[in-house]
Amino acid sequence: MDSMVAAAARALAGGDALGALKRVSLREDPPALALRGIAMAQLGEHPRARELLRRAARGFGAHEALSRARCVVAEAEVALAMRDLGGSPRALLAASATLEAHADRANAQQSRLIAARRLLLLGRLDEAAAALAAIDARTLPPSLRAVAGLAEAEVALRSLRTATARAALDRAREAADQARVPALIAEVAEALAALDRPAARRASGGVQQALRLDEVEALLASGALVVDACRHGLRAGDLWRSLARRPVLFVLACALAEAWPGDVERDALIARAFRTRRPDETHRARLRVEIGRLRALAAPMARIEASARGFALVPHGAREVVLLQPPIDGEQASLLALLADGAAWSTSALALALGASQRTVQRALAELQAQSRVRSIGRARAQRWLAPPLAEFTTILLLPAALPLT
Repeated sequence: MDSMVAAAARALAGGDALGALKRVSLREDPPALALRGIAMAQLGEHPRARELLRRAARGFGAHEALSRARCVVAEAEVALAMRDLGGSPRALLAASATLEAHADRANAQQSRLIAARRLLLLGRLDEAAAALAAIDARTLPPSLRAVAGLAEAEVALRSLRTATARAALDRAREAADQARVPALIAEVAEALAALDRPAARRASGGVQQALRLDEVEALLASGALVVDACRHGLRAGDLWRSLARRPVLFVLACALAEAWPGDVERDALIARAFRTRRPDETHRARLRVEIGRLRALAAPMARIEASARGFALVPHGAREVVLLQPPIDGEQASLLALLADGAAWSTSALALALGASQRTVQRALAELQAQSRVRSIGRARAQRWLAPPLAEFTTILLLPAALPLT
């Protein structure tokens, strides 16, 4: 590695992208192209960075597999920043194996972290958790340790394990302070602040109360019968029954939970579940059928008893009944609450869960996407919708700039 390339690499390691470009901007050899690509990525010019990194990878010879692998890792990082998640991860996995074989463990670990973050952005939380567990964070530099902590916290928060998430964010904050990267420090602080914001509302006995994520977790673990209007289901301790694809049963469960410990009139249930103001005998017959279905589904948790006026929800034992609602009202709030688990949803599944038309859901998703509050992957029939990551991750600062490329 000649002196100009070495100086450019040192400049990039210190965050001086313009200084690096001054040294290699006119050069076309593969090491200079790679450093130019990394510099452009740090400046936010991702398409140009990708092009330069690809040219650099093609320029390295057959005996320079290590340098090519580093370029592949850098390009994968740029693709992550561009939210281009459609490609195959095989090239990144092959680059990781090459880096490991050449004892470049720092970049090998980084490639695994990129793969884990890609899974996280795709909504494949279990796979992302397994990939993160395979990474030894102790061997990472501080900046990457911070990003690993953010990713671990994201998985934990999507699974409502707030204590685990807080511990991961504390580790991330310590690593970010060591790295002295302002954007990374800000992202960790933002993720920590999310733990203290209202995440849901608890409605019980006619009283509403805002809850943080840790309070939601405590409520779900308390053994109370929770009608979860955020994730559309019933929970009592470890028992969970999803109603995401049973919108009528979900509406009936919410109405019964709101009225607990009282009952709900039949006509009121019909009006909410079937959206009619003039019930007749066909509606009453359908209500009996749907109540029967809800009774069977909720049998391990509660009984649904008929009264002179209508129906009442009676939990087993001395359980309390709580309705857990999104932190704000409205169709958009319901969409965001459904997406909050980090899984990928199709438009049709969201429409079914909300009891709305697909066109209505598509309009709401378009509005939320314009506000950067949801994101999509795939195209046409394969398109899926997800919540944005809790932290956006400082991508352009974490390329393997400090390591030689020759």
